[in-house]
Amino acid sequence: MAGERWVSEVNAGWGLTIKVRRQLCDIQTPFQHLEIFETVNLGRLLMLDGIVQLTSFDEFAYHEMMANVPFYACSHVPERALVIGGGDGGVLRELGRHRELKSLEICEIDASVIEASRKFLPETACGYDDPRVKIHVGDGSAFIKAHPDTYDLIIVDSTDPGGPGEPLFGEPFYRDMKAALRPGGVIATQAESYYLLPEIAARVVRFAKNIFQYSGFAQINVPTYPTGLIGCCVGSDGGDVREPREVPDPELQKVLHYYSPEIHRGAFLLPRFASQLFEGEGK
Repeated sequence: MAGERWVSEVNAGWGLTIKVRRQLCDIQTPFQHLEIFETVNLGRLLMLDGIVQLTSFDEFAYHEMMANVPFYACSHVPERALVIGGGDGGVLRELGRHRELKSLEICEIDASVIEASRKFLPETACGYDDPRVKIHVGDGSAFIKAHPDTYDLIIVDSTDPGGPGEPLFGEPFYRDMKAALRPGGVIATQAESYYLLPEIAARVVRFAKNIFQYSGFAQINVPTYPTGLIGCCVGSDGGDVREPREVPDPELQKVLHYYSPEIHRGAFLLPRFASQLFEGEGK
């Protein structure tokens, strides 16, 4: 209709269109095109290079799973966590709910994402307010090489391959992550949708299977991502990543909208075609 404004993500032959009220931020950073919109029905929308990164409506699903699946998959209570990417602060927010963590670090290549998120997405970027958080602005693939045997959790909240996140989808990066883990530590990476980008999803699952003793692909339902689904690839030498070490305490579970021990286990149960795609990924 006349006067209406819609923004669209078009990726790999798929499209997603969202009705917006106004644009809040439009920046060409040194790395990517950053836009933030106020939508009609979904709260605020962050896009990078035309790809939806989050909406206020459903970001909790992705961020809760990316933080809590590796936290509870760790064979011991983790103390040191690193987020690579994740400049919007959502994974930091969810990790920050865990008092057991003594150190929370983030390595984000694009400082503009951090600045814009803190200004326009405060409910997500509140993760930065935690005094345990230390921010590193730089290349995550280079950062990880410089920190062997350092972290209990490494969580990669990356953009899609093709932009600044491209090095984070290569096998050398997965091997560097393993070297950066302390014994029994866990990695979790954004692993795409097996509907939208099946070759990439299968590739990272293969890396994890070849490098770690235990691995798996956990699916997350996120309506505002094309196909409504995205994956989290998890790897560890410490124990079965599909089985949570413990349950969240009652106070934490009250504030979680998506994650639960049952969802943790169930996320690794895949449709037959996806299991065939991954050739029995995980152990």
